Amino acid sequence: MNIQDKIFQQMRRMEDFAFDEQVAQVFDNMVTRSIPFYNEIQQLQSDLIMDFLPADSAVLCDLGCSTGTSLEHIVKHPKCPSAIRLIGYDNSAPMLEKARAKLSEHMSSGKVSLIATDLSALPDLPACHVIIMNWTLQFVRPIQREHLLGNAYRALRPGGILLVSEKILANDAALNRLYITHYLQFKALQSGYTDAENRRKREALENVLVPYRLDENYALLERAGFKRIDTYFRWLNFACIIAVKN
Repeated sequence: MNIQDKIFQQMRRMEDFAFDEQVAQVFDNMVTRSIPFYNEIQQLQSDLIMDFLPADSAVLCDLGCSTGTSLEHIVKHPKCPSAIRLIGYDNSAPMLEKARAKLSEHMSSGKVSLIATDLSALPDLPACHVIIMNWTLQFVRPIQREHLLGNAYRALRPGGILLVSEKILANDAALNRLYITHYLQFKALQSGYTDAENRRKREALENVLVPYRLDENYALLERAGFKRIDTYFRWLNFACIIAVKN
């Protein structure tokens, strides 16, 4: 059940944002209302992924799988190979509990497995064809991001892809402020969040979500080893990147 996100309506004592039980209960509603074109990105991402999965022994890793929405889109895609192994990684037990409920049928069939782990200390990933990181890297401490992306690059087979969706900063400070203004208007007018909710959530995320500029994310990917990098979707201060391993 998609429970309405009202976390920041009555919050009196501000604390850092955490993917705890309270957030897990409303997370699916929160992301669809907070990320512009969230459902369209999920569909577009799944369509792209199908072009990079082999018919046999396909492997995909989702780093920061949260409640398993991306994995569900992929495994239910009409072109998804029957012989596929999908592995979701997350450090939040409540989020993984939601993912297990959502993906129980596919876990029973052996197509999907979920692993509780901190991405900052992620073990070596299995050899795979696709890795996705949807609004994940921004929550990893900056000092640990390069190591995580290097781990992803090493795990990918030649021709494999890494898909990264992130909230980003604009290079121009004035434009960055303008984009944020329009984003807050989007949340208010199209998603129904009040100014107070937006302000409280932004304060809660201030020390937790650390966005980079688009060129900084490109530089991280290049240092990890990727040479073919492109932005396949962007809306103001949100961007989706594809990086291909030669």
